[in-house]
Amino acid sequence: MSQQPTVLVVEDEPAQREVLAYNLEAEGFRVAKAGNGEEALVLVDETMPDIIVLDWMLPNVSGIEVCRQLKMRSETRSVPIIMLSARSEEVDKVRGLETGADDYVVKPVSGPQLSARISALLRRGKGGTDDVLTVGGLEIRLGPREAELDSRLLELTAKEFDVLAYLAARPGQVVSKEDLHAAVWKAPTGTEGRTVDVHLSTIRKKLGEKPDDERRYLHTVIGAGVRLVDPGA
Repeated sequence: MSQQPTVLVVEDEPAQREVLAYNLEAEGFRVAKAGNGEEALVLVDETMPDIIVLDWMLPNVSGIEVCRQLKMRSETRSVPIIMLSARSEEVDKVRGLETGADDYVVKPVSGPQLSARISALLRRGKGGTDDVLTVGGLEIRLGPREAELDSRLLELTAKEFDVLAYLAARPGQVVSKEDLHAAVWKAPTGTEGRTVDVHLSTIRKKLGEKPDDERRYLHTVIGAGVRLVDPGA
């Protein structure tokens, strides 16, 4: 029998931590628990969970900082992170996702809802492990979730990688921001706000592109969307 995925629950409120752990165990997951950011970072090194449920408001080292640190390290970059927060404003969601969280869930969250989000992220992580997408000097390896530009490894957040991979799978095709948001964030169309624009902006910076560059990978098509092209073609 295959081993059940391990979920690391990081929550400083003991009662909430135990409820989350109980609900996830009832759904069939193995659960590790941490009460603060420092403990979470230690546990990740010791156990390497399959996915992390991370509360935003943690003492000392915040959930945002824990997420940032894990997504900057090559050995933990591909571990999916679900950010839990009582903050429901669009700007907070954008900040959480921009830091590298793979999903953002507003509290309170039910056990079945959280379980469904976890299962969806784990399924995404198993697909196409040997696939490589190439557009010009840009190479995207879907298995290890790595991207290189002219042999230079790009330090991308999880969502930045997903956006770039989605566009690279459709080279030259104009993709609307609504469709991009729906595909990457699994959200209804028409709800993207500025989330996509924020991520496209940071991706451009990491590619070293400027708006007036003639040779660039990311092109905005006014009124239509965005496309990824080989600038040398």
